[in-house]
Amino acid sequence: MEITIGVQNVGRELVFETDKTADEVSAAVAAALAEGGPLQLTDTRGRHFLVPSATVAYIEIGSDETRKVGFHNI
Repeated sequence: MEITIGVQNVGRELVFETDKTADEVSAAVAAALAEGGPLQLTDTRGRHFLVPSATVAYIEIGSDETRKVGFHNI
């Protein structure tokens, strides 16, 4: 699933893929915003992202659907 995070006063977005479900990402975002601590997420390559919750402008969570690749009978 693709995650896009907009940070205040920063021209670029953070965009990465994660193996977590939309519910898991939403729960992590809600917990970080409620506690006032950093938002901590990990991508599919094992990289960790820490974003101060006070500077989060928006978060776009992609769908859980897997991309369909393949061929069908014509």
